[in-house]
Amino acid sequence: MTDEELAMLYVEGNNNAFDELLARNQQKLFSYIMFMVHDQEIANDIFQDTFIKIITRLQEGKYTNSGKFSYWMTRIAHNVIMDWFRGRKNEQIAEPNAENDLSNIRNQEILELNRESELVNEQILIDVRHMMNNLPEPQREVVYMRLFQQMSFKEISEVTGVSINTSLGRMRYAILNLRRMAKQNDIMLSVEM
Repeated sequence: MTDEELAMLYVEGNNNAFDELLARNQQKLFSYIMFMVHDQEIANDIFQDTFIKIITRLQEGKYTNSGKFSYWMTRIAHNVIMDWFRGRKNEQIAEPNAENDLSNIRNQEILELNRESELVNEQILIDVRHMMNNLPEPQREVVYMRLFQQMSFKEISEVTGVSINTSLGRMRYAILNLRRMAKQNDIMLSVEM
């Protein structure tokens, strides 16, 4: 059964269907939350709040089988995370640097299939993950969804509740900031031939 079918079964009173939904989606959802908040206890709290909201909305009939249960679920988690960030009132703002240039990123070079490139790519992703911790939350979220969850910008915009252009802009500023941080820390983000 699909997640959507399980959700509809739960709405009809089948608690086992929800148990299956939770088992299928908890790791992906928790990973997303943990990546955003960087704290196990806070992530656990947000995860629990998210599933309480999911249960409540399902029981209130606020879910329609649109074929995108995982995006609907991630959207709820996103909103809970944003509420948590607002509560903290501790936003970091990183301004893009006019000297940064996106034209030097060569995706084709990064995706080489030989083992040496794979090792370099693994190290690049590790470096990117570390640098992403210094990005403002909206930029960090878009990069995570795009690079680590392979979501399209349309999907990202639906989950985060912003336009595609805003998602693209956040990604652009994130890349500018990552390039600046890489340059400051002498980290190579592309494979040289």
